[in-house]
Amino acid sequence: MGGHNHGDSHAGHSHAPGSFGMAFAVGIGLNVAFVAIEAVYGVLSNSLALLADAGHNLSDVFGLAIAWAAVLVAKKRPTPRFTYGLQGSTILAALANGVFLMLAAGAIAWQAILRFSDPEPVAGNTVMIVAAIGIAINTGTALMFLRGRKGDINIQGAFLHMAADAAVSAGVVIAGLAIRYTGWNWLDPVTSLLIVAVIVWSTWGLLREAVAMSLGAVPSRIDAEAVERYLAAIEGVDAVHDLHIWAMSTTETALTAHLVVPAEGDRDTFLHRVAGEMHDHFGIGHTTLQIERDAEACALEPLNGGGCRAPGHRHPPEKLPDREGIS
Repeated sequence: MGGHNHGDSHAGHSHAPGSFGMAFAVGIGLNVAFVAIEAVYGVLSNSLALLADAGHNLSDVFGLAIAWAAVLVAKKRPTPRFTYGLQGSTILAALANGVFLMLAAGAIAWQAILRFSDPEPVAGNTVMIVAAIGIAINTGTALMFLRGRKGDINIQGAFLHMAADAAVSAGVVIAGLAIRYTGWNWLDPVTSLLIVAVIVWSTWGLLREAVAMSLGAVPSRIDAEAVERYLAAIEGVDAVHDLHIWAMSTTETALTAHLVVPAEGDRDTFLHRVAGEMHDHFGIGHTTLQIERDAEACALEPLNGGGCRAPGHRHPPEKLPDREGIS
């Protein structure tokens, strides 16, 4: 007997268009303008640190754009061909963004290393003034996302990007101040390498998770073994197998599983209750369950003839005692 339930819960849904659309628009506009200013003055002041920071800020403009696009794409209706809608495009966008960031970091690092052999004079005052503007813009942008960072990982990502940018700009100010009073021009490429380190450190997790999500991995925030244990401990469930958890997008998670429930009961109520618990305890908003009466009979069915077995399926090592039915 099969059972299917998506429930009324949609964990991870982003409601940012209604409450954060203006924040995204203002944040992107301010940061695009600042990137242009920073790049121009980076060339005029001969500061690789400013140019590196401009590249970093540009990458975070893309990050904001991707976060905003993810919110908007989540509203698109499914079609007969794209039955999940286009939510998976946010994973591809995150993957492309991560690859771009790594390439940009490599280019900045290469230029910084070359400059070590022949340090050039840097206009410290200009570096400090421009970077200070960056602190103000990035801090202001981060504050616009402050109240939504705990309820939506998309908004949280935007907040963290902008907060990190403010910290990097502060580092550039410190480098400009040090160059002004010491005349040590080699501090400019050193600061550039530190910025590269920040970019790589903040991007590596994004890139790794994007690759994993694109391959259908369980999102890192979810413990698959804990989910299986939870399902197996539900009253009336004798076995759990063919459990699959994957990301539909950067904010949406889906689950499918086969549950062996020998006892009779109200299956609809059971399915709705389990779907609700998956949402409340694990943040999984799309749960599909297949209910079976006999685990051994199911295992004997042919793989390609409608049976429940699949490569990589798991049977729990033991049955939980004292199962008397479905509550």
